[in-house]
Amino acid sequence: MSLTDTHKSSHPVVFLFLFIPFGMVSGYLTVTLAFLYKGAGITTEMIAALVASMLFPQIFKFLWAPLVDVTWTVKKWYILSTFITAGIILATGILPVKTSIWPVLTVLIILASIASTFIGAAANSLSAYDTPEDKKGRVSGYIQAGNLGGGSVGGGAGLWLAQRVPEPWMVSGALALTCVLCCLGLLFVREVETDIKVEGAIQTIKNVLADIWHTIKNRLGLLALILCLMPLGTGAAGNLFAAVATDWKASGDVVAIVTGIVGGLVTALGCLIGGWICDLMNRQRAYLLMGLVQGAICVGMAFFPHTQVMYIVWTLLYAVGSGLAYAAFNAFTLEAIGKGAAATKFELYAGVSNAPIMIMTSVAGFAYAKWGASGMLNTEAVCALVGVVLFVLAGMVVKNGKKTVLA
Repeated sequence: MSLTDTHKSSHPVVFLFLFIPFGMVSGYLTVTLAFLYKGAGITTEMIAALVASMLFPQIFKFLWAPLVDVTWTVKKWYILSTFITAGIILATGILPVKTSIWPVLTVLIILASIASTFIGAAANSLSAYDTPEDKKGRVSGYIQAGNLGGGSVGGGAGLWLAQRVPEPWMVSGALALTCVLCCLGLLFVREVETDIKVEGAIQTIKNVLADIWHTIKNRLGLLALILCLMPLGTGAAGNLFAAVATDWKASGDVVAIVTGIVGGLVTALGCLIGGWICDLMNRQRAYLLMGLVQGAICVGMAFFPHTQVMYIVWTLLYAVGSGLAYAAFNAFTLEAIGKGAAATKFELYAGVSNAPIMIMTSVAGFAYAKWGASGMLNTEAVCALVGVVLFVLAGMVVKNGKKTVLA
């Protein structure tokens, strides 16, 4: 059974802290390491490839997510994966920043990505069991505030520190310690209680598979799965903002601020607003709307003058758009999966959603190399519009009786 009916759900802010380590992995890579290695001679396309390699394990994380549902306890999985992630972050700071270390760095980033998937699986399971139906949007806002905000703050703070401390390991050490401290959030959330886990491994696995199938064949679950595949709301261009900052003549300090502390706060604000909106309207429609908002911001950034001031303005607006979109994604997914094998189901949807993120990040790197910064931004905007059209068409096919998808 699930949590008892008399249990008072945890405050949503707890999940913000639990998701910070998950977001910090991508933030550290796309901001701090991207800027440092760009200065060491690494091309934007190579950085885009590294980001894509980090995202690759995120696509298949549903394959090992059942371990969180059927073995050990959810909290123990969170602690173990957080400590492993922190250790790898520390290791990347010990490596010298030079081109020859690129293969080793790639392997470490992939391992960190795999470890972080268990952080997300455990935290998502805890949130699924501790969130009432009418607050799934709000909780999702806090979750993504921790994910995206933690990534932005961690990455930007890392870059800011990297330009000031004498040894690189001090930067990664500070971020690693931050990850470990987030485990304290487990004190304020209840352990998952589920009937998925039974005596006998085979029957437990059957229970997980049956629960997944029940969710996917359900109209709400199927539509959520289709929406995860659409190329909108990915925030792909944002993964390269640090690497392309020179196109706007932005200094290292400016990049650190707008993609870091300030950017993190703005992203978190977007997440909280997006989560609140998702409790007021259809959560899948909210995601379509917010994906279009992000696309419109890309167009604005492309056509306004490429100056440092405009870099600050549009990067922060993009951060708001990312927060809106990611909160909406989390909300419609949390709504679709219910409870049961929550870790596995959420990671299945999240893994599917990372396919367009990985593809769009590579597309962004290609578009930048071929058409420059404006071409990269406009390409993302066009893809967002295409994504909305494709989902609407899918909604005309997937029906429940006489009721269409978006009804």
